[in-house]
Amino acid sequence: MLQALVNTAGRLLDDLNRSILRGRAAAPAAPGKYQALQRVILTDEVARTLFEEYAAHREGTRGEEETGWMLLGLRERSEAVVLATLPAGADCNAGVAHVRFNSNAQALGSRIVRQADRRLTTLGLVHTHPGSLRHPSDGDYRGDSVWVGHLRGGDGVFGIGTVDAGPDGDPVFARQPKPHVQCWADMRLSWYGLRQADRGYRPLDYAITLGPDLARPLHPVWSTLEAHAEPLDRLYRQQARVTFEVVAGQREPALAVDVSLAEPGNSVRVLLEGTDVRYFVRLEGELLAADSQESRADRGVYLLLAELAAQR
Repeated sequence: MLQALVNTAGRLLDDLNRSILRGRAAAPAAPGKYQALQRVILTDEVARTLFEEYAAHREGTRGEEETGWMLLGLRERSEAVVLATLPAGADCNAGVAHVRFNSNAQALGSRIVRQADRRLTTLGLVHTHPGSLRHPSDGDYRGDSVWVGHLRGGDGVFGIGTVDAGPDGDPVFARQPKPHVQCWADMRLSWYGLRQADRGYRPLDYAITLGPDLARPLHPVWSTLEAHAEPLDRLYRQQARVTFEVVAGQREPALAVDVSLAEPGNSVRVLLEGTDVRYFVRLEGELLAADSQESRADRGVYLLLAELAAQR
């Protein structure tokens, strides 16, 4: 059974029972602005992300469990253009018949990706099924039929991943044996649309265009993002000028958070690498290390801000 936690009008709802997603959704659009979805368009990098990470997941220690991705992009009149993927992550609750995303990580990931383009909105999700169940299940429908009411146009995109491509798959390039299906090697992605009032899913024509996966730079630091998602999300909501970027760390890619100060060019910078948290202050072009052992990024930032205010 799939359960979801969605965001409506910028708020997290309490519990929408669903196992596949605990993420964010945009507020419903004005009636008449959108038609029913007729096609989903993935950028080539988004499509590659889904297939490559699906293959990598199967080879990992949790390969028998379901996995998934939340999809962000542009909702056009009768098409959805997918521009970013947010993974289920290491902290998801998954088994052979369900996956529940880390809600805090999904919320923060959405905020970070939307720094680049505020038009991005939640479009739907992809999750995998064991065996050859290429269609969303009855349990999926019970959650999805409610959840799609919070999406723009009241219509969502749903992809199902299976490992049963058979003769339709090719290890060298992807094939499209049906308008709503793409196969690569032994993997198959089948695409569907669902509106709130629909009694069932409908196959959704699928196409690829050139373009990025805007969330792909976050994937190498996703475990770090998960570890610190709750305090970082609170900091983002409480401060007006907070930005994120992925940078080189001491051992692996790190997540850098900058909180701007009143003076132009000055900021508090937090560098997160796994569970490690380091603090810096940028003053007049010089980056100074701060002597703080605070593990919660929001608390550490406020302590530094208080210290800077006292010095002034």
